[in-house]
Amino acid sequence: MKRLLSRPMRIAAGIAVGAGLLLSSLAQAAPARTPAEFYRGRTMFVIIGYPPGGGYDLYARMLAQHMGRHIPGNPTMIPQNMPGAGSLKAANYLFQVAAKDGSVIGTFARGLGSAPLIGQANFDSTKFSWIGSITKDTSLCISWAASPIKSWNDVMVKQFTFGGEGADADPDIYAKLYKNVFGAKIRLASGFPGTSNIALGMQRGEVQGMCGISWSTIKSQHPDWMRDKKIHLLIQAAPTKDPELPQVPTADEIARTPEQRQVLDFVQASQIMARPFTAPPGIPADRKAALRAAFDATMKDPVFLADAKRLMVDVRPVTGAEIDALVAAAYATPRDVIAKAARAILN
Repeated sequence: MKRLLSRPMRIAAGIAVGAGLLLSSLAQAAPARTPAEFYRGRTMFVIIGYPPGGGYDLYARMLAQHMGRHIPGNPTMIPQNMPGAGSLKAANYLFQVAAKDGSVIGTFARGLGSAPLIGQANFDSTKFSWIGSITKDTSLCISWAASPIKSWNDVMVKQFTFGGEGADADPDIYAKLYKNVFGAKIRLASGFPGTSNIALGMQRGEVQGMCGISWSTIKSQHPDWMRDKKIHLLIQAAPTKDPELPQVPTADEIARTPEQRQVLDFVQASQIMARPFTAPPGIPADRKAALRAAFDATMKDPVFLADAKRLMVDVRPVTGAEIDALVAAAYATPRDVIAKAARAILN
């Protein structure tokens, strides 16, 4: 025979059940905070995978100055430099550590979107909350004017040293690509924190040039290089030839075999998302939508565009949805092509 609860115990149990039902009902009835309610009065952080002074740093600081006006609630956006391993440190932080509530965004090397496919990173790029890229870009190999390297023909016959940052960074990826795919006589001196540091190394004679520097970086950060003929432009890499660089040969033009073109297509795809910004995986969908809409609005903001013009910064925006598609296409690349690209840029 079941033991009956005493009257006081029955009353207490009923109160507990009633309280639980009430709390559950209130939780269901309470509306989630809107993006405006979440961001109002908040400080957001913009993680930059490079030290101050380079192209990624310039683009990120410019975005941080303007984008908050277009986010519901108008949060303050604070840039934070987090250099390391060619910006892989920042990418890992965003994927694994940063708050997944929409309060942190960041930027890192464009090539890291496909880096996990060739064993250079342990995250899944398709899971990032991509926000957009301020511009498309063209990657260049350059040499300092005082070096004996004046043209792509010299690259193929003369031994020389280029500066690099780390295995996952564009200067290293493109130097290895040209060395291993085309037979360029490149020696790589890696370990510089960023392209601004390699630039100093070139001027001091520590290295003779670099690959993987963006045309937008040269125009905005080093306009005197072109004006005073301090550098030679050796080769450009982009899905299409840059109209501002008609005399500079493209990697596609010197490719001779289908295998070379397949590897180039895989590597060059990252130029379309040249200055990418992302939030961590799994942020609330409404905040992701708000960040994407704010980014798109910033790209049309007359004040932002005037600032970009003053700083000689290219603005040819790519949306977050377009980056999603680019990353998905990279992940759909045939395994044999990925293996060829890995051999080309990892050795």
